[in-house]
Amino acid sequence: MLANRIIDFYFNMDRNWKLPQSFELIDPFSEEEARTVFSAFYKKYFADNKPRRFVLGINPGRHGAGITGVPFTDPKILSEVCNIANDFPQKHELSAIFVYEVIEAYGGADQFYADLYINSVCPLGFLTRGINCNYYDNKTLYQAVQPYIVAGIQDQIDIGMKTDIAYCLGNGKNYKFLQKLNTEHNFFDQVVPLPHPRWVMQYRRKRKEEFIEQYLQAFAL
Repeated sequence: MLANRIIDFYFNMDRNWKLPQSFELIDPFSEEEARTVFSAFYKKYFADNKPRRFVLGINPGRHGAGITGVPFTDPKILSEVCNIANDFPQKHELSAIFVYEVIEAYGGADQFYADLYINSVCPLGFLTRGINCNYYDNKTLYQAVQPYIVAGIQDQIDIGMKTDIAYCLGNGKNYKFLQKLNTEHNFFDQVVPLPHPRWVMQYRRKRKEEFIEQYLQAFAL
C-alpha cells in the first residue's frame, strides 16, 4: 500500500545530516503526536497503490508541516478539513490556507489526494538562529543537503509516484534549483512552475482566485 511506503520513507530516512554550523533540522517526527497524525493522514488518503503526480514545495517550515509532518497542512486544517483529531495548538499557517482552497476548488481532499502527492524538494526543513531557512538560501547549506535532496526525490519516485509531470510550488528559486536537479538526474519529463502559496497570500491575495484557477489548469495537464 502506498500509504505504508510513504510513512516508511519519512519515519526511516537518514536524519544524520551534516549541516553547516548554526543550522539545524526541523524534524517533526521526533514527536509521537506528529507520527500519529501523519500515519492517520496517509492511511486515509493513500490507502491504495495508485501512482500520483508530485507537487513539490521548498522545505517544511516550523509552523505547518514542521508541526504536523504533513506538507502544507496545519493543525487546524488537519482537524477541521481532514477530520484527523490532534492535540496541537489549533492555528492556521498561511500557505496551508491557500493550498486547501485549491484543494476545495479541485473537488475536495479525497479527489485531490487521489491524483496528487504534495511534498517538498527538501523533505526536512531548517532553522538558523531560530528562524526558518530555505534549502537554497545559503550556498554552503545547499551544498551540504543536495545529496539528501537527490536521494529523497528518487526514493519517493521509487515507492510508486508518476514522473511525467512534477509541479513546483515557487516559480523563482525553487523552480530554478529543481530544474537544475532535474536536468542532472532526469527525475521528471517536465517540471511545471506555480506561484508559491505564501507569495500569493502575502503579496497577491486580492488576485487569489486567479491563482487558484492557474493551479487547476496546471493540474489538468
